Amino acid sequence: MKGIEIAKKLNISTSALRHYESWGLIPTVERAENGYRIYTNEHEAYFKCIRSLLPGFGMNFVKKVMPLIRYGEIVEVFWLINKAQVDLYKEKETVQRTVEILDLKELTEIPNYHNKNYFTIGEVAREANVSASAIRHWEKEGLINPQRHKENRFRIYSPSDIRRMLIIRTVQRVVYSLDIVREVLSELEKNNVAQAKKMALKSLEYIDYALTEQVRGIASIQFLLDAVIKEKKEE
Repeated sequence: MKGIEIAKKLNISTSALRHYESWGLIPTVERAENGYRIYTNEHEAYFKCIRSLLPGFGMNFVKKVMPLIRYGEIVEVFWLINKAQVDLYKEKETVQRTVEILDLKELTEIPNYHNKNYFTIGEVAREANVSASAIRHWEKEGLINPQRHKENRFRIYSPSDIRRMLIIRTVQRVVYSLDIVREVLSELEKNNVAQAKKMALKSLEYIDYALTEQVRGIASIQFLLDAVIKEKKEE
């Protein structure tokens, strides 16, 4: 089977097929005497699986699981899928919290977080479901401005900072551009929540889409395993 035939079926370029091969995502491809690659039905099934996994899981996930499938580490693959779905559910919970915050009658009404007034960067990272490095980046960009502890000068974050981070991460998931994030935050300071809420709801829509695509991707893994078993029987 020629690479161009598979590429046409999947609506991708032959260079994409070669990238997947060079990354070790498919079994070794034999070559004809003229140097052309000889793809089998098994290779096609691997390519189909890769393309099915991408929308719901992303390339980093694909790069982890496809080599595991190649070497029969299927249980490990299922655990990685499980983790990805748990992470997606946590993401949905975080965005839903953001929507709830934006639904407050007054933006000055700050949600209560464990009856605490201040948090360390590690605590606020867990509470807002973001990495500490992301928080530092937002601070560098002027999106947040934490206070400093009077004695040790460590950063300390308020419940208001947590709310702001939830909004930043939700908006950035939709638009990526920090300039638009700044625009949304500026509107929020004027008590105009419409744009931020619209983006939060879009984020929830995307999460629902990602879940649907993940289910399809999982089905493609079973299809691939069936194709591999069939190929081996025919050898």
